[in-house]
Amino acid sequence: MPAIASSKSYRVGRSKTGLGLFATKPIKKGTRIIRYFGPILDSRIPEQDEIENKYLFELNGRWTIDGSVRKNLARYINHSCRPNAESDVRPRERKVFIRAIKNIEPGEEINYDYGTDYFKAYLKPIGCKCESCEKKRKKLRAEARAEAAKVKARTAKKAGAKASTTKAAKKKKLNGHAVGKARARA
Repeated sequence: MPAIASSKSYRVGRSKTGLGLFATKPIKKGTRIIRYFGPILDSRIPEQDEIENKYLFELNGRWTIDGSVRKNLARYINHSCRPNAESDVRPRERKVFIRAIKNIEPGEEINYDYGTDYFKAYLKPIGCKCESCEKKRKKLRAEARAEAAKVKARTAKKAGAKASTTKAAKKKKLNGHAVGKARARA
């Protein structure tokens, strides 16, 4: 059985996407960090299908945990496309544990992948704000700026070459004398 982190191993704090859960002590890979809990909802009951909050954790096709209860600190764990934790779903026991899949350092935000369905429904339309996606977007923007600068430089170089060619043609017509300058001043 994996080690279990103490409640002093994490805290709720400000993250880039709102509130998040952060490590206060080193958490070793494989450690069970926290349990995701709340009332268990049965999808066969129509009224429970209509519950809409962002803390629903589906155990299987029938059972869902409503994690909106205040004591459920696991609800503050945010999504990441490159997570440091994962959900350990136990549908028969109707329990979900979050455990570390990497060593987590103090101050580091604890996160896990919410899954494809959640991503497509809620995150993709607004753009994923996890650290790895932000880095990817930042890199793409930098590459786009660099490419735009190259295009601008090539355009300026071509315009400069064309301008110097035109000046040379004018000089040839005037046999290289300063006649062109005198006309410009007059």
